[in-house]
Amino acid sequence: SKATVSVLNWHHPVTPPKPPTSNKMTKGAKTGRAGMINMDGQCVDLYVPRKCSATNQLIHANDHAAVQLSIGQIDENGGYTGKNNTYCFSGFIRDRAGSDQALNRLALRDRILREA
Repeated sequence: SKATVSVLNWHHPVTPPKPPTSNKMTKGAKTGRAGMINMDGQCVDLYVPRKCSATNQLIHANDHAAVQLSIGQIDENGGYTGKNNTYCFSGFIRDRAGSDQALNRLALRDRILREA
């Protein structure tokens, strides 16, 4: 059934929106990754935002002072295990000279550094 909407005494037919016919795109919540994921498991978003590791705020695309550091994990012999810990710092934290302290705090939390 069609409904009509009256705007200034002029009637426009209103059709209800149709449900999507194809379900080829799924949200990233099912796979545990951020962004839009297709059925093959590939990320199809043009931009996936990062979060600052120190403040937990989103890092905007135009924040050109933001950095991302990856620290490799090593085994007991000092060899690289192939895994790493990634930390992102926004330009806001770097501008206020807080990234050094934040990196030390996060490395202590992840047991990369030992307390002195």
